[in-house]
Amino acid sequence: MRVLLIDDHALFRVGLLELLERRGIEVVDAVGDCEVGLNLARDCAPDVVLLDLRMPCSSGIEVLKRIRAEGLDRRVAMLTTSTEEPDVITALQAGANGYLLKDMEPDELVASLNDIVAGKTVVASELTGILARAVSQDRAEPEEREPAFSDLTRREMEILCHLAAGQSNKVIARELGITDGTVKLHVKAILRKLNVHSRVEAAVIAVERGLCTRT
Repeated sequence: MRVLLIDDHALFRVGLLELLERRGIEVVDAVGDCEVGLNLARDCAPDVVLLDLRMPCSSGIEVLKRIRAEGLDRRVAMLTTSTEEPDVITALQAGANGYLLKDMEPDELVASLNDIVAGKTVVASELTGILARAVSQDRAEPEEREPAFSDLTRREMEILCHLAAGQSNKVIARELGITDGTVKLHVKAILRKLNVHSRVEAAVIAVERGLCTRT
């Protein structure tokens, strides 16, 4: 995997570059200038462009829009500290393939980059609630078949609520005292019974219906 990092914070750039390279990821460059970054995105064909959201030279959104406007076939992910709903939605609407947070665990960041390269759109798990609200506001098909919540077992309902809280399989397994593999099997069953294709969709439904009240 070849990654281009565009971020105006020098210490963060250097630290992330070293972290990624220690995990076998090639960083084609790590720059703080947006124009230089755009030229590298054009010329070096990175697998993923990692963009800071707010930079003095230009916003990450503007850089993303220019990449899309030029028709560059690049996977682009925002890497930021912002958990603000407008930032998340604007980035995804502008064509971001991921919205990741700078305080992610290194292994989670690497896994997210692999998913993005594989063609998935990845949003940090902490932002599931924001994504749920945005999707619920934009739902265009209110006449769809009602999800069969009554088909869920007690354990599946419990795991669905953990999904709605944005927790990963590893965290769910630890909290429930079961294995990661068991969690994966339950998640597959939940998706099948609710007739949805992703854990995010399942979480959206749970949030919309107020099924999970957490104290």
